[in-house]
Amino acid sequence: MEPRNNVTYFILLGLTQNPKEQKVLFVMFLLFYILTLLGNLLIVVTISVSKTLNSPMYFFLASLSFMDMAYSSSISPRLLSDLFFGENTISFESCRTYLFIEHIFVGSEVFLLLVMACDHYVAICRPLHYLVIMRQRVCVVLLVVSWVGGFLHSVIQLGTIYGLPFCGPNVIDHFTCDMYPLLKLVCTDTYVIDILVVANGGLICTIVFLLLLISYGVILRSLKNLSQEGRWKALQTCVSHITVVVPCIFMYARPAKTFSIDKSLSMFSTVITPMLNPLIYSLRNSEMTNAMKKLWRKNAGR
Repeated sequence: MEPRNNVTYFILLGLTQNPKEQKVLFVMFLLFYILTLLGNLLIVVTISVSKTLNSPMYFFLASLSFMDMAYSSSISPRLLSDLFFGENTISFESCRTYLFIEHIFVGSEVFLLLVMACDHYVAICRPLHYLVIMRQRVCVVLLVVSWVGGFLHSVIQLGTIYGLPFCGPNVIDHFTCDMYPLLKLVCTDTYVIDILVVANGGLICTIVFLLLLISYGVILRSLKNLSQEGRWKALQTCVSHITVVVPCIFMYARPAKTFSIDKSLSMFSTVITPMLNPLIYSLRNSEMTNAMKKLWRKNAGR
């Protein structure tokens, strides 16, 4: 007989079991979450109301900020609640829901970063044809494709564990539900499932990573005759995009096993990166900072 699923809930071990450390982490992550929401919301509002930030680049940047807010909001409130109350139980269905939502946003953001790299390539390498190629309809289609790609990726990930038997134990050594910690608890052979998970998540991350390297390599090469400042900004954008994809590669483009570094990588991608993106894309962008100042002066003058 096939093993029966008799697990109705899971226990998340979280980041630490020390109550004092949990309170410190709660304050720190609460601050990170507030900064994430405020920073990304400021970018979305500024781009939405500004008449000067109407290029495709800012359209995709606002979309990225929205994804960061949504992604962080799907993870951080649960993490903060667990740290504050110390009750780290989650129902079986809620765990699968968290897994589905998490991978929608992760997959969509990875695809959107590739779209943004293509946008930068066209803007720098085909400047005379930029507005023709990246017209509004094309931008909307590319954004929809990013969301659809993330949705299909998430459906496949959830489909690989749907119906698998969990007989116990029900303790997940993580602060959220994720693929490899869940697969570790399955009470049947998961060799084929492991391959499917790596092929889905790891292959996507690796392909996007290579395409980002190629596209930004071409961009940086085309900027060799321009100012050092222009090349430095392009390099910063390239590095910021790659730092989002690299943790994804380490988490999924490897054997389906859990490692001690997994929590740190997940924390970086779910908590730190969404908070840093507004700093990366706004403070070093003169057009963005000027638009923010105008928005501030307009509201302050009322």
